[in-house]
Amino acid sequence: MIGLSVSGYYYQPRLDPQEKARRDCDLRDKIEAIQAIFPRYGYRRLRHHLGREGRIVNEKRIRRVMREYGLFPEIKKAFVTTTTDSDHEFPVYPNLVKNREVNGPNEIWVADITYIRIATCFVYLAVILDLFSRKVIGWAIARSLHKELCVEALKMALETRDPFPGCIHHSDRGVQYASDEYTALLKANGFPEPATIENGSSI
Repeated sequence: MIGLSVSGYYYQPRLDPQEKARRDCDLRDKIEAIQAIFPRYGYRRLRHHLGREGRIVNEKRIRRVMREYGLFPEIKKAFVTTTTDSDHEFPVYPNLVKNREVNGPNEIWVADITYIRIATCFVYLAVILDLFSRKVIGWAIARSLHKELCVEALKMALETRDPFPGCIHHSDRGVQYASDEYTALLKANGFPEPATIENGSSI
């Protein structure tokens, strides 16, 4: 009767990308605050909790934000004897740094990943430090957490320092550092097998 198609009637203009990113960051902060108190809450419980606070958010959006920022709920596991701390298919390397004295630069490099909030979103920062001087020698920033982020930081460190063979690379056992591409780059530049720790931050 009004000369308008069904799709046109239900059309909703797309949200501005910057506004969408800002809203996602706000939702991320809220999810983090809830999970700090209820660490086992998944997307369904989060939706109900947000609804009780007067914030209506659909499950699809909550799941997307949780996935993009790694906000996964804790899962209660049955007691088992732990033989490895690796949750991926790549080799787990020994800790070569424990009780080792550092006497100069380019003896031990330490790598880690963190995230930083900027105006509209969060970004991930991969950093490599020289353990002797605590100086940043390589870094990279990206919107997503992938192995290329760490590879770029390592390439910068190699170009900056060009270390002699035998320099030790130390990190946690994250899949980014255990990946074939990353370990191949280390070995190609004279590093021994990557040194790792069981869990937590390596810096």
